[in-house]
Amino acid sequence: MNTLMGQPHNGRFGEFGGRFVPESLFRACEEVESFFEKFWADDDFVEEYRQILSEYAGRPTPLTHAKRLSSQLGVEVFLKREDLTHTGSHKINNVIGQALLTVKMGKSRIIAETGAGQHGVATATAAALFGLECKVYMGEVDVKRQALNVFRMQLLGAEVIPVSSGSKTLKDAVNEAMRAWVSELDTTHYCIGSVMGPHPYPYMVREFQRVIGEEASDQFRSQHGGSPDFVLACVGGGSNAAGTFAGFVDSTAKLIGVEPEGGAAIGKGAPGVVHGMRSNLLQDEFGQVEEAKSISAGLDYPGVGPEHSYLASIGRASYRAVSDDEVLEAVVMLSRLEGIVPALEPAHAVAYLAREAGKEIPKGSKVVLTMSGRGDKDAEVVASMIGARLGER
Repeated sequence: MNTLMGQPHNGRFGEFGGRFVPESLFRACEEVESFFEKFWADDDFVEEYRQILSEYAGRPTPLTHAKRLSSQLGVEVFLKREDLTHTGSHKINNVIGQALLTVKMGKSRIIAETGAGQHGVATATAAALFGLECKVYMGEVDVKRQALNVFRMQLLGAEVIPVSSGSKTLKDAVNEAMRAWVSELDTTHYCIGSVMGPHPYPYMVREFQRVIGEEASDQFRSQHGGSPDFVLACVGGGSNAAGTFAGFVDSTAKLIGVEPEGGAAIGKGAPGVVHGMRSNLLQDEFGQVEEAKSISAGLDYPGVGPEHSYLASIGRASYRAVSDDEVLEAVVMLSRLEGIVPALEPAHAVAYLAREAGKEIPKGSKVVLTMSGRGDKDAEVVASMIGARLGER
């Protein structure tokens, strides 16, 4: 690596990353890499990208001091409010970049995978903005538990394709999207939604998401001076965490990614190859990929972005896991203390903070936590789990 979170050497972050794909997709990935390197070094492209994020997506997002939560936990909590972006999550940062790149590549269609539906909604939104055709692959289980986002995608003009193979969740949606891409290479760009997949996707998506961390770092420094003690973000594939960590990796802040207990690829997994990359993943004794289980559709993934595996391997970032029950408690806590209803994904980071305040995170610590998405998409799931008990609290 040239720098800790710089450009990967030959597509690798240490031993992780790479491009493990058939020849047809290898050439497609080379094309994406070539265009990304060309335009990410082009000042006009970067300025157009940033202008769209500002005028259309709502950047910069605020860094909110969560005063009542801070008082209850005994630590100072600052929320990076990606839930306030257009479409309601950090996913728009990456998709605007890839959609703009699709136009520069002269392609007319964009396809995507989605779990919680937020990446699918963001992709459908960008496709409408740029006049592109759009197909989104989504596991049948997620289609049912994220019905609101399915409707939003369809309203925006995207075709949502349910995936019935395997666990019928995010992993299988990625498989189907990759298969579809092979047959549509001339007209189609595959917009991967996280820092996963074959090179250049882990690097490219992180670069489009680094705006989160750079903004948060500048905001914290101007408001409070120096760096926070801790930076927290949820991790499935890991794009919001990678983007957040990029702004703090050279600081003194301790970086902590929070995984779901049933999908902790770093905490419970081992190095292996999935979806074109070498990274930590859940696997059995024979190396077969095991299914992840999480209340959160967006974190229901058996692997993790290779840069996270790298950061864990060198000790620059730590990764912890929380249970579904802890996450549900965190949703209620943040909603009632701050009037912010979080998506289930960032509620994982809130749950870890609530559990470890005064323990792994000492009292008085200053903590930046990325609120990667809003919770309206998860209302039905949360209601089905704890709705009957809410009136008793």
